[in-house]
This record gives sequence, structure tokens and C-alpha cells, in this order.
Amino acid sequence: MVANTVAVLLAAYNGEKYLQEQINSILEQRDVNLTIYISLDRSADNSLAILQDFVHANDNVKLLDYGDRFGSAGQNFFHLINTVNTEEFDYVAFADQDDIWDSTKLREAIDLLAKTGSDGYSSNVMAFWDNGRQELIKKSSPQAEFDYLFESPGPGCTFVFTKKLYNNIQRNVTSNYSQISQLWLHDWYCYSLSRFEGFKWIIDRRPLMKYRQHSTNEVGANSGVMSFFKRVKTMFDGNGLNYVEQQANFIGQQQCLPIVYLTQGRVGFLKLALISYKLRRKPSHKLFCSIFFLFMVIKGRTPTQTHLGKQQ
Repeated sequence: MVANTVAVLLAAYNGEKYLQEQINSILEQRDVNLTIYISLDRSADNSLAILQDFVHANDNVKLLDYGDRFGSAGQNFFHLINTVNTEEFDYVAFADQDDIWDSTKLREAIDLLAKTGSDGYSSNVMAFWDNGRQELIKKSSPQAEFDYLFESPGPGCTFVFTKKLYNNIQRNVTSNYSQISQLWLHDWYCYSLSRFEGFKWIIDRRPLMKYRQHSTNEVGANSGVMSFFKRVKTMFDGNGLNYVEQQANFIGQQQCLPIVYLTQGRVGFLKLALISYKLRRKPSHKLFCSIFFLFMVIKGRTPTQTHLGKQQ
């Protein structure tokens, strides 16, 4: 039996503490033939030397040209998508710089994609902290009709794509790359585009990797009281809706019912409150959505919080 080939795209930045452990766990993947493509955002630590050592020791580790400053993990991943030629691979996967993969992560993901006839894969993760704490982060609640407009299906480091779906994502990124700075998160974008264009996505209940948590996590596990209040603030200060609208505009989702409602002022917010169960997966998030949009019925939205249709 010929092993599947996988291109693993890894975005790195100031990752000297964790890169070796993460990359070794990827290289130890069973029953697949993989190549790791790494984009290193301009860093102030020893990351470049560590990665150069991996490249010299492993023919299947490739480092993209170094020196650019992308400013976020999302923009670094978009650079990878725009740059790396993945035509020779059966699947494409994303990787962060600081996690630890189970040795069967890719094989299990590919098996589930084939078993369910899906093109996109994500999963629950086991978050862990340096003090020994661990916590299962559940993202596998049943998908809702419009959840892709408002959330990602889990951390991007769990994502695996079939060649068919990834080629579609790559074409969209490449043809619109001059406007890519409009987008906030690469993982949410990939999921939203996939679902919008009719591709089937599966969210695995099994946590097949350890998802490291520390002070430099850009988004993190989204668990705990402080994380909850941070997300609430993002919604109530208007930024959350801006992200939704900017991404919808980039992808071409302006005619999706929830996006139409966002342009209808207080009446639209009332309509969104009534369909909040279609906008998120997790029951508690559905409830929060309803409360938030009812609040917006009362508060309204200021002109500075409206960005739909504008190019940045």
C-alpha cells in the first residue's frame, strides 16, 4: 500500500523554545510521506538557526526565504498558501510552532476524511500548560447552518485538507492576495470558504495533539473566564462584527442571510437574535449570540463599526 503524501505548512515566529519538539513530532508521523514547509516571520531569537539545522539534516524540511515581517500568524499562513506549490501532494495540513502531535495524527485524519467523504478536517485538542495542567478543548459540537460565518471549527493546527479543497482555497487566496490583509484568522477563513462553497467538513471528537498554552498564544484555547471576557469585549466593541463582515466581503458571502441582516440595523439584529441557534455550534455560544444581538437591538451600531463592502 502506497502511503499518502502530505504537505505540512508551518508558520513560525520567535519559537526557539518549542520548535524542535514540534517539528520532531511531525517528522515522527506514521504511515504518511510528508514534507514540512516553514515560513519564519522575522524573529529576534535563535529560530532561524534551529530551522536551518533541521533543513540540513532532513531532505523533507524546507524553509521559505527568510526576512519578511508578516505581523501575525494568520498573515504568515496566507504567505505559505500563496507561495508553496503543493500539486504533488495528496493532502495539505497546517501546523503551529509549539504543539506536540500524536504520531498517528495525520493518518487518523486522512482515514476519517476518506471514511466520511469529507474534504476538510479539524478536531478537538488537549490543551496543556507548562505547570502540568491539561484540558480538553471541545470544538466538535454539531455544525450549524451558518456557523462558518461566525467561527472556526477548531484550531488551525488541526486542519487537514484534501487536494481538491486545498486547491480551491489556494486559488482564492492567490487571486485576491493583494487584499489579504483584510482577513483576521487563516483557519476561520479556510473553514468559511470551504462550507460556503459546498465542501463537506468533519470535526473529529478525538484530540490527536497537545495544544500548548502560554503567554504568547495569539488566540489560544478559548477557555477560562478571562478568555471568555476577552471574546465578549471583541464582540461588544464592534470588532467582532467587523471581522465577520470583512471576511464575508472577501469571500463573496454578502448575500448569505445573516450578512444581509447585519446591514439592516436594529431590525436586522432582532432577526439575527431569532436565528442565533443557526450561527454557532456550542449551545452556550448560541445563547450568548442571542443575548448579544438583543443587546445590539437596544444599542444599535455606530457608523464607525460598519465596514461591509470597504477595502482596506
